[in-house]
Amino acid sequence: MELNKLSAISPIDGRYRSKVEELAKYFSEFGLIRYRVMVEIEYLIALIEIPLPQLASFDVSKIEDLRNIYREFSEKDAQEVKDFEKKSNHDVKAVEYFIKEKLASQGLDTFKEFVHFSLTSQDVNNTAVPASYRDAFLEVYFPLFEELLEKLSNLSDEWDNIPMLARTHGQPASPTRLGKEIRVFVERLHIQFNQLKSIPFSAKFGGATGNFNAHQVAYPDVDWIEFANKFVNDTLGLNRSKTTTQIEHYDNLAASFHNLERINTILIDLTRDIWTYISMEYFKQKIIKGEVSSSTMPHKVNPIDFENAEGNLGVANAVFHHLASKLPISRMQRDLTDSTVLRNIGIPLAHSLLALKSIMKGLDKLIVNKEKILDDLNENWAVVAEAIQTILRREGYPDPYETLKDLTRTHKNIDRDIIQQFIDSLQVDDAVKNELKKITPENYTGI
Repeated sequence: MELNKLSAISPIDGRYRSKVEELAKYFSEFGLIRYRVMVEIEYLIALIEIPLPQLASFDVSKIEDLRNIYREFSEKDAQEVKDFEKKSNHDVKAVEYFIKEKLASQGLDTFKEFVHFSLTSQDVNNTAVPASYRDAFLEVYFPLFEELLEKLSNLSDEWDNIPMLARTHGQPASPTRLGKEIRVFVERLHIQFNQLKSIPFSAKFGGATGNFNAHQVAYPDVDWIEFANKFVNDTLGLNRSKTTTQIEHYDNLAASFHNLERINTILIDLTRDIWTYISMEYFKQKIIKGEVSSSTMPHKVNPIDFENAEGNLGVANAVFHHLASKLPISRMQRDLTDSTVLRNIGIPLAHSLLALKSIMKGLDKLIVNKEKILDDLNENWAVVAEAIQTILRREGYPDPYETLKDLTRTHKNIDRDIIQQFIDSLQVDDAVKNELKKITPENYTGI
């Protein structure tokens, strides 16, 4: 069966491909190869700029030609690398052979042995992968997440003055405001997003066991630590982990995954709340012409966007959790388990991206049903009992909590009239009674 969107095993590359396609240039096999080529080329240029004695004769006017090898990297180029891999059975070595061939075509054959000079594969992988991860974040995830935050913030402002019955433990509780309840999620997400942005994109670069053994033995007069710091931090724009084994320890990458897991957990909380408000008819949903919610019940308008988001967030978190717990563990100076696991970092990010888009689509469909919200408030006058007993406490009234407890549990359905009659029966000043009578479920919403 030929691979296409219908035959793809993963829905990321099948059903949902059109919604996450922007991630392909970072996390596909093509993307990984291109980033590896970029690292190898920039490393060669950095060696030229030292300059190493054997590279002193390199014509610096051709440096941009070197960069064009990865700037103009094509699918045809990627296939050439894969063809080399079939022979070498080593993915990074295949990149090295590909670049050497490109150098030969540019008349630079003399310098080909300084491609991948003194490096181990992980010097390339552990810079290429965080570079692709960083770019995907900055160019795709961050803008979309900020768009969602802005949308939620705007809805919070728009709905700020809509009183709403709160429900703690699923039971009617002191009223709140719809906008404030959305603002809870805005604040939580802002905090986690700021933490996420503060985590460095860390990279390893130090040879076979992190000690620059081969570099040092070949050129002992070069300050390789300073070179690596400048190359990784300045040239590649990453953050070099200085003391490592053969591989990056992945602690900051794990921190990023944990942070994303927390963000997704908050979003699951949001989607479930909105789903519940829809089921309570606090929200109606705009009807999209031609859209079918149920194959058999034509009256239904299901909250499918929030359900899809919740499902994708759950899948993303399961993978993020595994990545975060697995990657920082490596036997001795290196085992290979990180290699196959690391290839999957695009998957939870893709599911997260799908969820963000579904949530925004769902939010755009929401219509506040003020009539239903107000009806719920008016049917739950018992919630002002907290306000009444608190003022009675202030006034030194005997056993106010117990008094209100007796009232609210004696009557099954407490309405405005019962509350008013109760207030009239209290042994307090008329001014206090008037104060109490002004309290309603609609205006008892706090600050």
